Amino acid sequence: MTVAKSRGPKAKRIEPEKLLDAAQAVFSRDGLQAASMRAIAREAGCDPALIYYHFENKEAMFTAILDRKFPPMVRRFEVVLLETEAQHTAQRLWEMLGAVHAHMASDPGFRSLVRGELARGVEGIQEAIALRIKPVFETMLGVFREGIAKGEIRKDLIVPLGGFFFLRLYMEILDLVPIMAVRIAGVPTELVLPLARLAWFDLFWRGIASKPEEDLPFLASVRASLQEATDRIQLAMGSLPC
Repeated sequence: MTVAKSRGPKAKRIEPEKLLDAAQAVFSRDGLQAASMRAIAREAGCDPALIYYHFENKEAMFTAILDRKFPPMVRRFEVVLLETEAQHTAQRLWEMLGAVHAHMASDPGFRSLVRGELARGVEGIQEAIALRIKPVFETMLGVFREGIAKGEIRKDLIVPLGGFFFLRLYMEILDLVPIMAVRIAGVPTELVLPLARLAWFDLFWRGIASKPEEDLPFLASVRASLQEATDRIQLAMGSLPC
């Protein structure tokens, strides 16, 4: 008989944030429906009874995980919009993409958790996710609509779809580019991810802009700041066998 390895003495007190970190790890691995409070307690190194002191059930833990990620992003969006009110629509969207990056780039577990529960979760959980994503999405759509009104975005853009592609495909970049860059070209994530963000934005903007050929000075400045990384990646890719 195999005896499970002990993780040491169980905690008698534990911070809610540590419990949420443990729950996120378990939910990302097992899915919300298959996860158990006992598994979360094992991950956190505490007695299951301690979890119930802070959270009613695993669904309450899930919504708490959502609430520590999405509302701060919305608040950051509001600051960005206020700070860039007089700027070109492209620059406003670039800064909003930066806010998304700041909140999401370092948390692949959260991204996989949300993606998985949107695809396989029960209706109530999908509704909880949608409810919290909606303010993020609506804030961004407001910028698209203002850009159309100013003549900087094409009038035929279907705004909700434009916002969906802007966010959803960037989430794919965050997940796939670091893995592929390291394994295919040996280029570290910290070099390639800023360039991937720039390349995606440039491609997306030129697809929705009313004047796609228009020079954007702020993007020229961003490219200049990333020139060294560009040269290193091109050198690494050039050394790959044909």
